[in-house]
Amino acid sequence: MEFDGVLLGMCNPLLDISAVVDEPFLQKYGIKLNDAILAEDKHKPMYEELANRPNVEYIAGGATQNSIRVAQWMLQIPGATSYIGCIGKDKFGEEMKKSCALDGVHYYEIDSTPTGTCAVCVVGGERSLVANLSAANCYKSEHLTRPENWALVEKAKYFYISGFFLTVSPDSIQLVAEHAVKNNKFFMMNLSAPFICEFFKDAQEKFLPYMDYVFGNETEARTFSKVHGWETDNVEEIALKISQWPKASGTHKRITVITQGADPVCVAEDGKVKLYPVILLPKEKLVDTNGAGDAFVGGFLSQLIKGKPIEECVRAGCYAANVIIQRPGCTYPEKPDFH
Repeated sequence: MEFDGVLLGMCNPLLDISAVVDEPFLQKYGIKLNDAILAEDKHKPMYEELANRPNVEYIAGGATQNSIRVAQWMLQIPGATSYIGCIGKDKFGEEMKKSCALDGVHYYEIDSTPTGTCAVCVVGGERSLVANLSAANCYKSEHLTRPENWALVEKAKYFYISGFFLTVSPDSIQLVAEHAVKNNKFFMMNLSAPFICEFFKDAQEKFLPYMDYVFGNETEARTFSKVHGWETDNVEEIALKISQWPKASGTHKRITVITQGADPVCVAEDGKVKLYPVILLPKEKLVDTNGAGDAFVGGFLSQLIKGKPIEECVRAGCYAANVIIQRPGCTYPEKPDFH
């Protein structure tokens, strides 16, 4: 099989500003653990405050960018993945380019707006994310349709886009989704955050028929259920209902994959649900859960594009997530130890 650029991700490249904080810090800014939101004015001072903490770390982030980098790391096949997103021409943008130098990344760079950042506030290993999109929010489909960038779309057979991109460039998503359906390729998205399921419901519903794989975690799945009036909190039931949502093309069935932290991964396909246990980690080894869900997707995709069965994809996802939660942010050792 030809692996050149087989997997393409598109979304918001953000530089994570990560620090361990405390409960009063979360209360001060009105944020919750295990949540992801977009920054409002009241959150703006937070970035400065985190930057001044002695334990602050700057790590390349952004949900899809994390997943694509993890997939690339798991594959160890140069050039197997590509990624598209928008950054500013500034120090943070340079940082990101440095850490992603090897990763087939194609940034659209703009002068007028700083590179997006994400505040990662860690308490007891759990994380709260507050994204200030800035430049990431400026991505335009004109960039995607330039011949050198559209060539990445033509080359890819699998597309992965996080739900966060719904807030930025739905027309870019539309172009890729339609291309995937027309060419029998695989189109995949993530529920990404409760606020996406709640406030970008229409956009999410518009693209759901195109999705061959839907990823998410239990909180997002329950929010999705609530928003659609399904009156169930049962993650297995919700995964099943999402998998049975009508499809734009009959070529591929839809498979829904919902992670539940330390609880089993729930996979719905063909009207059935299977549960796969995760690798349990003693609490003292947990550094932070930032990037865990993204890493799961990255591991999963690394095997999916090799044509491996679902249980292998899940096993790889669990392996990658387990590595990432023992390190700050979405970072990993030089080589994976996955067999």
